[in-house]
Amino acid sequence: MYLDFIWDVFREHKDSDAIIWRSEAYSYGWLLAGVERWRLRLAEEALPKGSVASLEADFSPNSIALMLALIEHECIIVPLTPTVEAKKPEFREVAEVENVIEVGNDDHVRFTKTGTVAQHDVLLSLKNQGRPGLILFSSGSTGKNKAAVHDFSGILEKFKTRRRSMRTIVFLLFDHIGGVNTLLYTLSNGGCVITVQDRSPDAVCRTIEQHRAELLPTSPTFINLLLLSEAYARRDLSSLRLVTYGTEVMPESTLARFRELFPNVQLQQTYGLSEVGILRSKSKSSDSLWVKIGGEGFETRIVDGMLEVKAHSAMIGYLNAPTPFTEDGWFQTGDVVEVDGEYMRFRGRASEIINVGGEKVYPAEVESVLQTMDGVDDVAVSGEANAITGHIVKAKVKLNSDETVAQFSKRMRVFCRGKLHSFKIPQKVVLVDEGMHGERFKKMRTA
Repeated sequence: MYLDFIWDVFREHKDSDAIIWRSEAYSYGWLLAGVERWRLRLAEEALPKGSVASLEADFSPNSIALMLALIEHECIIVPLTPTVEAKKPEFREVAEVENVIEVGNDDHVRFTKTGTVAQHDVLLSLKNQGRPGLILFSSGSTGKNKAAVHDFSGILEKFKTRRRSMRTIVFLLFDHIGGVNTLLYTLSNGGCVITVQDRSPDAVCRTIEQHRAELLPTSPTFINLLLLSEAYARRDLSSLRLVTYGTEVMPESTLARFRELFPNVQLQQTYGLSEVGILRSKSKSSDSLWVKIGGEGFETRIVDGMLEVKAHSAMIGYLNAPTPFTEDGWFQTGDVVEVDGEYMRFRGRASEIINVGGEKVYPAEVESVLQTMDGVDDVAVSGEANAITGHIVKAKVKLNSDETVAQFSKRMRVFCRGKLHSFKIPQKVVLVDEGMHGERFKKMRTA
């Protein structure tokens, strides 16, 4: 019922590749039959319609078929990947999971009943209306993981309009709003979902070459890692037509370097949140950080320099936190933006802005400059409390040289003159050996 528009696409493309998993192709005909097999299996497992079910998996033929079958079964789906293994018991408890469905590395599936009976008002509302749901947990980088509950039918609405069919790497994770969006966009347009078990630059470039991928949705952090690794030079990436990036602010230096190396690849900035979904976007150009966002079902406004969004696909609410919406239904994103006509430019999260003696410092701006220094592999900028100025700018830096902190700091100060105002130049430098990103390939500026 909810996916009738997708079944039409599957039937039209029944002989085309729908999924590439571990270098094996699965057709749309296989996927259509696979969904039906899992619908029958759900009945055999006596899984009631409307059940809260955790789907614990990465992208695979069975996990994809199961997600679609669970939507049709009007279940409330809680996708969880191995990246949150340690938190799964907590997440199952918060989401009041009634059935655990585990899809192993071999694509084998196991069902387990938890004995829990969902009682939360938000969950009961979906159950009583007979609507499928989706529960997504935030990354929790600035606090506890919040559980956002969506009416899945609202998320599906925008995929009913046909768009470009592309062979797409599903880089963003199975339990991430961007990963869900990539999957549904690709399938609803008859494209090919190309899975990756290893999200390192070498493995991603190898997969692009092997399966002639056209679209890579990713993050600025991964793009920077790709440039540093030079994996692109060892592979044929000529099939790549579009790279979309989001989840964090793109450093100008990273954007410029990528454009220099890939002049024929279109770059498009995207914007979305677990709470409201993924907005349609249009970059001013491939070498511009100015972007127009919105589209049908979305409205935007700027209040005190910060973006607010109203969306038809917005979550119903959190399971474990107060509502974040204003009285008139706007979601306060916490993202600071500049506006130029229809376009806006993201400067950073309000919570990450560094106040140095009354002057604002945006971490991404400083990182963009430091990343162009010779010997710098990665950098994360944050604020540190200071009795005189309120904060000072601190930079954690990963080097590929043998410099000491004193040697690098001296070189850095000389390098930054004329590129950054003096109050933006880091006053404290910490050298680190490890990368500064999480499993979602997003910059982690604080511990």
